Amino acid sequence: MRDDPRNFGPRLDRRSLLTGMAALAFSAAALPVPASAMPRGPRKPTVVIDAGHGGHDPGTIGFSGSLEKDVTLMAARELYGQLQATGRYRTILTRRDDTYLGLAQRVDLARDVNGDLFISMHADSIGRPDIRGASVYTLSEVASDAQAAALAQKENRSDLLAGVNLAHQSREVSRILIDLMQRETKNRSAVFASGLLPELARHTALISSSHRFAGFTVLTAPDIPSVLMEMGYLSNRQDEQLLASAAHRSRIAQATVRAVGRYFSQKEFLRPL
Repeated sequence: MRDDPRNFGPRLDRRSLLTGMAALAFSAAALPVPASAMPRGPRKPTVVIDAGHGGHDPGTIGFSGSLEKDVTLMAARELYGQLQATGRYRTILTRRDDTYLGLAQRVDLARDVNGDLFISMHADSIGRPDIRGASVYTLSEVASDAQAAALAQKENRSDLLAGVNLAHQSREVSRILIDLMQRETKNRSAVFASGLLPELARHTALISSSHRFAGFTVLTAPDIPSVLMEMGYLSNRQDEQLLASAAHRSRIAQATVRAVGRYFSQKEFLRPL
């Protein structure tokens, strides 16, 4: 069972608790709404597109020998181009070529550019070649709890959360704040995933229970809504052929652009300037 923040009270002196609760008040409306969600003026949302794998890491090797790192890069470039063409977004690619990036580097890059949304693109593989279809992952509850605990242990916590300085907070208060932020971030990730899946379904098959949950490192930014999109199974001949098709990758990008537009029609999903 998750610890209830109210149970931390006996372990904090009154001054620490009041300091922590003051920090919790970073939203005047209601908790948990992070300061990073409160817009200060019109601007273009920043969308970070992450092409999975790269360099010495090929990812999945497909039914006919295609490499996941190549498929994801082509799909990411297509999505980048379509988002840029709308003129509505600031779009960032974590990699533009066959470069290796560590998983934590990808998250750090997204945070460095103040990303409003992180989309990691992948292609799955399984031992059964008859299984095909796309899916979208968001961060699991267990992984989120572990990440909150790990972040709270960091010695330098001044920049862990956008808009909230944790440098002088106790680990208990820091963990509460991080947990609250991650809950809101996970909710926003789920909102985007729930809008993305029906758009993808217009152009490609989905696996059963297509909104899935896992502890992928690239989903662990505490303050950036993040999804990992499995565009299909390279272990399935039909999915592999589709993902090799520029026309199909274009349709996946179109679906994603529509979902991004719907997501950002909710203005509260922007970071501050």
